Order: sequence, then structure tokens, then C-alpha cells
Amino acid sequence: MSEHSPSLRIALAQFDFPVGDIEGNRERIAAMLAEARDEYGADVVVFPALALSGAVPQDLLLRPAFLRDCAAALQSLATRCQGITALLGWPEAANGRVYHSISVLAGGQLQKTYRKRVLGRDAGLDECRYFSLDPEAGDSVFEINGIRAGVLMGEELGNAGLVERTVNAGAQLLLVAAASPFAHEKHAERDALLSVRSRSSGVGIAYVNAVGGQDALLFDGASLVADGDGTVHPAAAAFTDQWLVVDYAVDGRSFLPMQWMDDGDESRDALVWRGIVRGIRDYCGKNGFKTAWLGLSGGLDSAVVLALAAEALGAENVTAVRMPSRYTAGLSNDLAEEQCRALGVKLLALPIEKPFKAYLDTLAEAFAGKAADVTEENLQSRVRGTLMMALANKFGGLLLTTGNKSEYAVGYATIYGDMNGGYAPLKDLYKTEVFALARWRNTVGGLPAGSDGVIPPAVIARPPSAELRENQKDQDSLPPYDVLDGILRRLIEGQESCEEIIAAGFSKEVVERVARLVRISEWKRQQAAIGPRLSRRAFGDARRYPVSHRYWR
Repeated sequence: MSEHSPSLRIALAQFDFPVGDIEGNRERIAAMLAEARDEYGADVVVFPALALSGAVPQDLLLRPAFLRDCAAALQSLATRCQGITALLGWPEAANGRVYHSISVLAGGQLQKTYRKRVLGRDAGLDECRYFSLDPEAGDSVFEINGIRAGVLMGEELGNAGLVERTVNAGAQLLLVAAASPFAHEKHAERDALLSVRSRSSGVGIAYVNAVGGQDALLFDGASLVADGDGTVHPAAAAFTDQWLVVDYAVDGRSFLPMQWMDDGDESRDALVWRGIVRGIRDYCGKNGFKTAWLGLSGGLDSAVVLALAAEALGAENVTAVRMPSRYTAGLSNDLAEEQCRALGVKLLALPIEKPFKAYLDTLAEAFAGKAADVTEENLQSRVRGTLMMALANKFGGLLLTTGNKSEYAVGYATIYGDMNGGYAPLKDLYKTEVFALARWRNTVGGLPAGSDGVIPPAVIARPPSAELRENQKDQDSLPPYDVLDGILRRLIEGQESCEEIIAAGFSKEVVERVARLVRISEWKRQQAAIGPRLSRRAFGDARRYPVSHRYWR
């Protein structure tokens, strides 16, 4: 970078700003303004979208007091912004409307405020429900140290005409503040978008994204810079809070990273693992939970959740509970004990035979003349769910439920039983994805001393079973998981009709049966615990079907 080239030092604040903690965010942002100025010598600091209020506030945005508090906090920060320029996102109430806005703070004053001109349609953000567009919103270009910077917010970068208009208004650089939730393949899409926009506009782009878990949403950070020739620099480490500092040379239209920790592993499994760990940690931290509980069956799902929870919270803060029944295999008990010993997690044993028998005795007269069926199987699960809730109530802590997306899709889970819990880490992972995640985790190091894997290999190798009757296997009731998940992906993510799925080579009988199970299980899913959203069609806000409907093809 030539010493005579006009340049700008930019600090990107890839940090988590909790929703609704307006006072805490205000004080933290004030300290960060000073840190960016004094420690990193930044000319400008860019915060993620809605950093002041936290992303996303949802119906808090309907409360006038919340909006007033945000406005007061912004004015307070403006007076404390000295010797540096800041771009700070917040919800602005004006003219009887609410705008998704970003303000320029400098010289102890609020210099300018820009209102978002393209609202996001992501189901988890639901911006069209809360924010209005300002038809009089002008060009968002301002000057820092003689360099003209254009301001964009999230989805605005996807609008080619708006980017062109901003550059035509004189922008020599684009600064983008986003709160874009994680989804599979989104990293590659961001890389491609920044490359196209920087190449077509001929200016550099600095993009900062929110990071952290917010209920079901995961914000991955993975901030980026792209030179004016379309060259995209390596993304910042995902799911990691960090300062990112770059110098931008106007003449060369290029960035020189000064402080930038990038991602060593952007594989699908690596991002999923780190995202779920971050989701568990933030959900617990933001809701006051220091410990977690889970039922450990000796099967794959609970073994993976145990490993994720131990990494998120520390093994000393997780308690696993083994609840054997008359149908539990000895291997299940052995594998549960083996994993807890390797990870250093406390293991509690609560056999369910006595309470299960008590329920059967109580119901004996009412059930007289009726053969045993799925009712008795579900009763065992509900005994376990009751015991787990009792432990969480008595000792405090978050109960993690261990079901996966395949099970939730077809209703292969017991409402008020194994679905009990406050957070479902695997809710948006199909069973085949859970297998892949377990295998990946056992290959990347950090294995417990003397162990063959964070998830015992024998757990991965054994056929899945609910162990609610003699010699039960999941595939007694369901198609093989590779077949089931293949159908479910087409049905849920692809939104294909049964006819289209059958035409792709799947059995008509199996497809129609799976589709029916998905349809009739909606009522269960609407009562399920929230879990981290990893795909664009996660159950919950991202996929909303009526419980009562008569259309299924």
C-alpha cells in the first residue's frame, strides 16, 4: 500500500449484542469506541445491524418504551463518540413508523441517519412485519477523512441497482452492516455476492455480520472484505467474537488485513458443530442457566448432544441421566458410562421399572381387555421425561432434548416424553447428518485421553433403537434413514410433491406413508422445544404449516 495513497483504517465489530440489553449494549459500545480508536487506531468502526437493540427484537419493536430507550441510548453514545467515526444500527421510531436504521456518529454528535431501503424476508427476521420503508430515503454516502463511504444494510447489498446508485453518488468504499442468520451454503453465497458486487462497482466492500445465538437463530459472523477487483479475502472465523481491523487504500481499491482471524475449517460439519455449541452456550447464558441435563440412552443422538453440551458449558456443568428399563440392552448402559467417563461428565442412574409398573398397575383396570401397543411404549418415554423435568426443577439447569429432524418430521418422538426439554440441539439435523457429524467430530482432534472418540465408535456403529420393546429397531417402524432423509429433504427443503418424489425413483407406498406422517405430526412440532436453525426450512418460523389442513400431494 503506497504511503501516498489515501487510506482508511476500518474496525469491524464482530461481536454479540444481546437482545433488549439496551443499557448493557450502550456501555459496551462506548467502551468499544474507545478501544477501536486507541488500541487499533481505527478511523471508523462498523457495528452489526441493530447492535444497539440486539438482533432480532421481534415484538419488542411494538413497544414505544423500548423504542424510546433505544433513541436515548443512541443520543448518549453520540456524545461519547470522539476521535473516531462509528456506524451504529438501531430501530428508529419516527412519523408513527419504525425504521431499520443506521446512524453515523462522529465529533460528539449524531451526524446522519440512514433508513434501510430493502427489507429482509428471512422468516426468522420477519422485517416486513416490523419495519417500514421510507420513500424519501436518499443516498447513503458520507465522508471520513476525505474518503467517501457508502452505507448499506444487509439485504441492500443484494440489490444491484442500489449498489450502483450508491457508487454513482460518489462512494469510494462500501461499508455493510448485517445481521444475517446462518444457513447451510450461506458462506459460499456471501463470497459470491461480495465478489460480484465489488467487481461490478469497482470499489472495495467491508461487510460485518452479527454473531451469536438468539433463541432459534444463529448468527455466524464470518465477516468479509472484498477488493474492488472482486477478490474476496478469507472470511473471519465463524461463531467467534472478535475485532477485525483492515486498512483500505482508495487508489488500489484494496484491503490489507491488520488483525483478522480467519476460519481454519469451513466444512459443513465444522460449521454445524460450532454453531450448535454456540447456540447452547448463548441460550444458557442469556437465560440464566449455568448447568444442563440430558437423558443418555447409549444411542447416537444423546451421545452427540452430550458431547456438544460438554464443549459448550464445560463437562463439570453437564449431568447425564441413564434411565434403563426392562428393554434396555446392557450395551446401552456400558456405552453411556464409557462416554461420561471419557468426557468427565457426571452420570446418574434412575431405573424406570418401578414407576413404569406403577403406571401399568394404575391403568390395568381401564386397559382391561386391550393388548399392549404403542401406548405402553410411549408411557416409558413419558416416565423418563417426568424424571428429567423433576431433576431440572429440583436442582436448576436447562433440560436438553435430543431428538433430530427426521424424528420430528415423522412424529417418531413422544410428546411430553422424550420431547420434554427447553432446547433441542439436533432439531434441524436429519439422522444421516447426525451420523456424519459424529464421524467428523471423532476425526478432528481433542479426543478424551484413552478414548477412541468423543462419541464412542460403537454408538455410531449400532443400529438405532428407541428400546421401548424387545429387540426394537427404528427401521421396524421407519424406512432406512438414507431413504427416509432423501424423501424428507425433497418434501421439506425442496417442497416437492409426492408425484415428483416418486418420479425421482422412490417407492410410491413409502413416499405417501412418509408424507402422511409429516402432515399428521405438525401438532407435535408446534409444541416442541426450540433448537438452533441450520437450514432454510427448519421447523418453526422457517416452516409454518397449519395443524388442520386437507392439502397434501
